[in-house]
Amino acid sequence: MTADQDGSHPPQRLGLLLAWHGSVTQTRMKRALGAAGLTPRHAMTLMHLEDGPISQRALAERLEVDPSVLVGILNDLEGEGLAERRRDQADRRRHNVAITSAGEAVLGKTNAALDEVESVIFAGLSAQECDLLRGLLGRVNTSAEDFNCDE
Repeated sequence: MTADQDGSHPPQRLGLLLAWHGSVTQTRMKRALGAAGLTPRHAMTLMHLEDGPISQRALAERLEVDPSVLVGILNDLEGEGLAERRRDQADRRRHNVAITSAGEAVLGKTNAALDEVESVIFAGLSAQECDLLRGLLGRVNTSAEDFNCDE
């Protein structure tokens, strides 16, 4: 009996299947974000700012990026008028980051574009199945250190 016959090597390896769907999804999402004028990192940053101002340090932790990387992202967003950094009144050494009204408008367009992509990608799944998939993906053993952003 070979490895394929005993089931230890399924015809569609789960990792390769996940990688394929991830690549297709990433391509579609990047296209949608590009139409809204954002990169994935810029969009994720604005999404984290949607609930109100946050310290620059806490934002770096949420995004799981080095603070020096965040500075570049924020420089881009501030240059476009989408976000702004302000000194914290309670601690002048600390900066808080907030989304601007222009950033909120761009984020609205971004979310609409991403909603459209996701509605196509997940059309074959019920809301309950999407929740199940979200939960399962949350349990997949991956790490931010392994991520290579190629934007």
